[in-house]
Amino acid sequence: MSFILLEALANAGGAIGAGLGAIGAGIGIGQIGKGALESIARQPEAINDIRSNMILTAALVEGAALFAIIIGFLAMVL
Repeated sequence: MSFILLEALANAGGAIGAGLGAIGAGIGIGQIGKGALESIARQPEAINDIRSNMILTAALVEGAALFAIIIGFLAMVL
């Protein structure tokens, strides 16, 4: 295969990987929020504990998504 085709495939793969990482993070954070709201509806007195755990878990998911996006961009550059 020619070098130009390989570079185009690497760019496409990196873009698809970065996009999938962002989509996965969006779905994951949505599920975290959904679970937190359902938990708060069942036990309103535990709102502070649920909220803090939700924020911590969402931050961890966001960090993993950031790594996925960076790896996708690196695949396009390198």
